[in-house]
Amino acid sequence: MNLLEDLRTLDPKQPGNWPWPIKAGAFILIFIGLQVAAYFVFWQGQVDAIDKGREDVAKQKETFLEKKKLAVNLDAYKQQRAEIEQSFGALLKQLPNKSEMDALLIDINQAGLGRGLQFDLFKPSEKENFTEFYAELPVNIRVTGNYHDLGAFASDVAKMPRIVLLTDIKLDPPRDGVLSMEAVAKTYRYLDEEEVAKQHKSSKDKAAKKAGGK
Repeated sequence: MNLLEDLRTLDPKQPGNWPWPIKAGAFILIFIGLQVAAYFVFWQGQVDAIDKGREDVAKQKETFLEKKKLAVNLDAYKQQRAEIEQSFGALLKQLPNKSEMDALLIDINQAGLGRGLQFDLFKPSEKENFTEFYAELPVNIRVTGNYHDLGAFASDVAKMPRIVLLTDIKLDPPRDGVLSMEAVAKTYRYLDEEEVAKQHKSSKDKAAKKAGGK
């Protein structure tokens, strides 16, 4: 009760005359106020900078661990790349170049004739289908012969050292034991350096045109 009366009779102009409990309470409140003000004025920016620094350190640590992992597995990656390049080279050898395409077409024709088949149609497409590294040339064929010879011809084509795929196969009903087969023999060749450069340029032009259209 005396404390309440002391608070009512306090003279704010003469704090030196305040009772010591009130002086102690006022000092504590002032100290707390200064700490709060100092936090928002001075320390908050430093705390934010420390938090940002911790985030940067965590990101750098993660990047370091990823690079360390790559460095540890570098020899394995090099070996894997060498194996891929070797496999790609082996596949590339199965594709003729531009000058060898005529010989491949002759081989397909001879494979059929060697099995006693008769070619009613052997027509390479006038236009090749280009991709980034190779060109596809469809050849429309129609041959007649017995069932076993047609099957042997298809097997011979599949075993060729060059890649030839028989697609869109259609068999007509047999007449006197003779079947007629229509198919598209797809042959492939790899592009020379000039053609590869042309395909790259065409792809870039299409991408730029598409981006410009947006």
